[in-house]
Amino acid sequence: MSLRLAVISRGPRLYSTKRILQEARARGIDVEVCDPMKFTLTVSNQSMEVLYKGSKFEHEAVIPRIGHSITKHGVSILHHLEHLGIWTANSSQGILHSRDKLQASQIMARNRIPVPTTVYVRDIFDVEHAIEQVGGLPVVIKVTQGTQGEGVFLRHTHYEARSLVQGLLVTGRSVLIQQYIAESHGRDIRAFVVGDKVVACMRRRARGREFRSNFHLNGTVERVDLPPEYEEAACRAARVLGLNIAGVDLLEGRDGPLVLEVNSSPGLEGIEKASGVNVAGQIVDYVLSETAFSDVDLDQLLRTVPGEGVLSLQLRNHPKLVGQRIEQLFKPEATIPVFALSRENQLIWNPNPELQLRYNDIIICYGDLSELRASLRAVLIDLQNDVGTSQTKDSTEMA
Repeated sequence: MSLRLAVISRGPRLYSTKRILQEARARGIDVEVCDPMKFTLTVSNQSMEVLYKGSKFEHEAVIPRIGHSITKHGVSILHHLEHLGIWTANSSQGILHSRDKLQASQIMARNRIPVPTTVYVRDIFDVEHAIEQVGGLPVVIKVTQGTQGEGVFLRHTHYEARSLVQGLLVTGRSVLIQQYIAESHGRDIRAFVVGDKVVACMRRRARGREFRSNFHLNGTVERVDLPPEYEEAACRAARVLGLNIAGVDLLEGRDGPLVLEVNSSPGLEGIEKASGVNVAGQIVDYVLSETAFSDVDLDQLLRTVPGEGVLSLQLRNHPKLVGQRIEQLFKPEATIPVFALSRENQLIWNPNPELQLRYNDIIICYGDLSELRASLRAVLIDLQNDVGTSQTKDSTEMA
């Protein structure tokens, strides 16, 4: 039986949507373009239901092409479908993360993915300090919500920056002031990620005095060979934001790649023409290979049992634990499993209990949350007492 695939899009005539349909049909897939504005979602005590044009939605997989203007509505549909166990190429949470430039930068920086220095500004009096923090003029000023280069400006003086920020704040926009990467002026690299690899890439260049290189702003595109560190940054950025299909925009900094933005509904026209790669075919092949599996929010799953869940412990927040072994994190009587250790961008499953902890490690464990927290607090208190006893003993000996 053929896979029943839905492409959720308001633009059936758009290049990207048509190409996905073309490649899906070439592989014998039963595919349909579904307008997100024609879904009906029902929640009751007995069940959850989704209708499309008044009939039961029976597709098994979804490729979301959610426009920026209907992000909230489109994400609500995807969230509903996820609860029903329908496979989605990009998660509802991933799309939300990518659409908010501040939140996306926060997540990437937290995961040690290089990004331009960015300051969130809510008051006109913060502009001067923000400019200093990002390295001085000129600066890039942008709104947190925007697409295809909209709401992105370059300003060269303090007066221009203050005036623009004031105007944006008055209209209720959330404003970011961002580091200007001079060596990458008027150009960037778009890496197209499908699954865990970059399937195509291109360099985009702005025309004339325009510094934004977006294809939709009449920028030019050309094929480019992507260095390994750029590919790694692109794949990790898509992964930490929760996206399986993404267009990752990279700046070419002096010290290597900087991730500028991540697009959850990237266009295909420019990248296919510049790279010569059948990107739509790569997307459809990925869907075919992955629809038998679904991502699981383990924390949400475990929270269906009252009192249980996933707990993460960041060693940088508890420096007294650095140098301890994993088995020393819990009291001897506690039977609490540690099932993963995040270290240097790698996940070590079921780590050896004798493994010594480092400053940037993140311990991930699951079970009864009260028991987890109590055991960890007890260990921290014991370590604090040991340090205090040691210092008292040293002072006594010196006296």
